Amino acid sequence: MQGRIAGQAFCSRRNPNLYQGSPSSYFGNSEGIIVVPPPRNMSPHAMDGQPGTGPVARDLRIAIIGAGMGGLGCALALAKKGFSDVHVYEDASGLGFVGAGIQLAPNLVRVLDRLGCWQGIEAEATDIVETSIRDGCSNEELTHVHMPDIRQKYGHPHCTGHRASLAGGLYEACKAESAVTFHLGHTLSSIDAFEPQPVFTVTTREGSSRQVTADVLLAADGVKSVARTHLMKRLGATVDVEDTGQAAYRVMLPREEMAADPEMMALLDSNQVTRWIGERRHWICYPIASRTIYNMSSIQPDINFASAPSMTYTTKGSKDAMLKTFDDFCPLIRRMLDLVPDGEVCEWKLRVHKPLPAWVHGSVALMGDACHPTLPHLNQGASMAIEDGAVLAEVLSRAPSSSADTINKSLRVYELLRKERTTTLVNLAAHSGRVLHLGEGKAKEERDREFAASRAEGSSVPDKWASPDVQKMIYSHDCMLEAAEKFEMLFNQLDQAPVGSEE
Repeated sequence: MQGRIAGQAFCSRRNPNLYQGSPSSYFGNSEGIIVVPPPRNMSPHAMDGQPGTGPVARDLRIAIIGAGMGGLGCALALAKKGFSDVHVYEDASGLGFVGAGIQLAPNLVRVLDRLGCWQGIEAEATDIVETSIRDGCSNEELTHVHMPDIRQKYGHPHCTGHRASLAGGLYEACKAESAVTFHLGHTLSSIDAFEPQPVFTVTTREGSSRQVTADVLLAADGVKSVARTHLMKRLGATVDVEDTGQAAYRVMLPREEMAADPEMMALLDSNQVTRWIGERRHWICYPIASRTIYNMSSIQPDINFASAPSMTYTTKGSKDAMLKTFDDFCPLIRRMLDLVPDGEVCEWKLRVHKPLPAWVHGSVALMGDACHPTLPHLNQGASMAIEDGAVLAEVLSRAPSSSADTINKSLRVYELLRKERTTTLVNLAAHSGRVLHLGEGKAKEERDREFAASRAEGSSVPDKWASPDVQKMIYSHDCMLEAAEKFEMLFNQLDQAPVGSEE
């Protein structure tokens, strides 16, 4: 079966409800019917009725805005659940995937494996079994965390890979599903109605606009989400976007450029993630693409974007500026940065906004960076977006009817399942960043003592990504199993009469 790429509109039939959450802290940015066997740890009846338990699985017309990680993962999960009319609207005229490295944690791999697309992605991924956290200036190792039993503990490995491999794997899997139609070169302009059916306007690259009607609208349109703006306006809420004062570089070093340096080659040929930390700055690095590339990602104070404010979040970075920013880092880091060709530095800005009062209104729901953008310190941004998509497919497939009220309640169950958890991870990532970037003083001295003490097996690590207790909380989570087991209870607990309905 082949997925479709098309430009036609589609129509059908649609009432809302609103769940109010109240997390208080800030967070920042940072995207066919096949029965998939349940994992070993899933209860025998947790996912009975696959590909879908409710009567809606083949009738709903579902529109997804955005073909990033979250949008693609959601489209694939919906197809696997038996939804036969899934439409993905994407601004780009072609999906030529680029980007740098990405960490593929067990909680993400679990979803990819269940959706049937992990095997191809795994083929060029690197299995990570240890991490080294070092002082950026001296290269002195602050702690070393061994984690050779990740696969045994959580049923899936922790890997590193190329973003293009992950996105490409999801896209190819979607194209193999006749249920999924891609509308490339289509930008969301507005949401014109949230119920009883969502109605929205898309604009093509040529400038023509048209209205589209669906039964469900799922917005995976990223940190600059148009859907979020319209949903918040409909609720009478505002989104307070603020700068973090931070930016990030991404560079990739090909194997042939590193071959003459034994110290670099030892890193490239390892199964290790290495983080070099300093005041307000760090690099995190690891091998990807079958160890043909060494991926390097940084965080540093924002200078470039602050001097030329715009809505642009990414740009070509200056190699000279990058070298100057890290001129006090150790010789190994400086040698690696010297290898980066001029014009091959990518820089992006990290922005934040306050938590949203709601993700759902009527038959419209936000997902991924559109509702919970995160700083990159836990390496969970893509994981959370793809988990969102899997949970949305799970709850919609269990909806007991296709009425607007039932769809709204099902989407609110998704929000109940995901909002608290993602808020926790977003806040934990922000906290970890503050700890990593401490300058000289008592707080840094105490942090470094904690790093030294963490060499004991199983001890907590100040860098929360590498801390066994945090890994257990993140990696053991099975979002699809949780949705399957809790859907009926949460659905029945929601008020029978929706609030905030349009007249």
